Amino acid sequence: MTSRFPLIPDASLSEKDPALSALLREEENRQRAKLPLIPSENYVSRAVMEATGSALTNKYSEGYAGKRYYEGQQVIDLVETLAIERAKALFGVQHANVQPYSGSPANLAIYATFLKPNDTVMGMALPMGGHLTHGWNVSVTGSWFRSVQYGVRKDTGRIDYDEVRDLAKKERPRLLFCGGTAIPRVIDFPIFAEIAREIDAILVADIAHIAGLIAGGVHPSPVGLAPILSTTTHKTLRGPRGAMLMSTEEHAKALDKAVFPGLQGGPHNHTTAAIAVCLHEAAQPEFKDYAAQVVTNAKVLAEELLARGFDLISGGTDNHLILIDLTNKGILGKKAAQALDKAGMVSNYNTIPYDPRKPFNPSGLRIGTPAVTSRGMGAEEMRVLARLIDGAIDAAKRESDLELERIAADIAELSADFPAPGLA
Repeated sequence: MTSRFPLIPDASLSEKDPALSALLREEENRQRAKLPLIPSENYVSRAVMEATGSALTNKYSEGYAGKRYYEGQQVIDLVETLAIERAKALFGVQHANVQPYSGSPANLAIYATFLKPNDTVMGMALPMGGHLTHGWNVSVTGSWFRSVQYGVRKDTGRIDYDEVRDLAKKERPRLLFCGGTAIPRVIDFPIFAEIAREIDAILVADIAHIAGLIAGGVHPSPVGLAPILSTTTHKTLRGPRGAMLMSTEEHAKALDKAVFPGLQGGPHNHTTAAIAVCLHEAAQPEFKDYAAQVVTNAKVLAEELLARGFDLISGGTDNHLILIDLTNKGILGKKAAQALDKAGMVSNYNTIPYDPRKPFNPSGLRIGTPAVTSRGMGAEEMRVLARLIDGAIDAAKRESDLELERIAADIAELSADFPAPGLA
């Protein structure tokens, strides 16, 4: 039978939209040739990519498994349930919600669950290493709620837990956040839990950066200490761009209601499926090896940078992340990041604690090892990267584009020896 109406053209992307197809190929080539050192970036497996680009993107599924507002959910319910059960097993939690679109909406759902406008929330200040959604003033979490911020010591670059306790007792927040985006040291969840109990606050552990390290057993877990966990599913977990909320059973219904119908409509089913895949991958023995190597690589890279005169916030790292104060190198973070990109190493300029400069041109640089570890690199390659980073910073100060091009050629050669997962 002939269709009465024009059908969607059954053509490949390159045939249907050659302009966009060319851009995608260009980005794939960039990811192959350059080395991502941004600690929040990683490579996903081909399986995660297949799930993300699957037919599940066609289906609308408002509600939760067994309680949907649309019919035709027989498969979707099983997919979402599979992701939930894998999250619960991997992290040892009582409840998991895999529907949040990203980390920021996930955190906002926590506010919607426990706070009313102008209630007090306490989190790490953004310039000190925290996240926008932990009450920073440019976020709605800092304008809709009364925000109290803690930081790190000037002399050590580390959290002073006594100061956190004193501030918490004075301000009495309803929610207490721990975790952030530029914290190179292990987070002491037991101390945060003690403080939360002392002031009758709800502790939220934002583990977006370290979820993969926790799953791999190389960072302490907040489970049993923090009743609420929030995380993205990419970064060290090596999944799609999504998020999860995990909690004790006590808070399950309230959190679910805050996500839907409180903040979101239908979940992105293709992302849910990809989350299920990455959780399955993270439960395999080899993922523990990966997580351990991420930390080993970061420590080696930090040691090599210290030996070359770089000033590292807190003096080093315990995890996947290194925060560099470039002041003693005589170069600003933005110029350094741009030079590194020209040299084939992708980083991000970053505010450092007590930075006298503005966020768009700060004193710091943030780098990390999750993605290069996913490519199979080890300690030997970290020593090479430290040398090339040092060379690129020096070339940037001398404004030597020729030297940056030479380093980029070295990076391209190194990249070819360690193919990008999912793109090889």
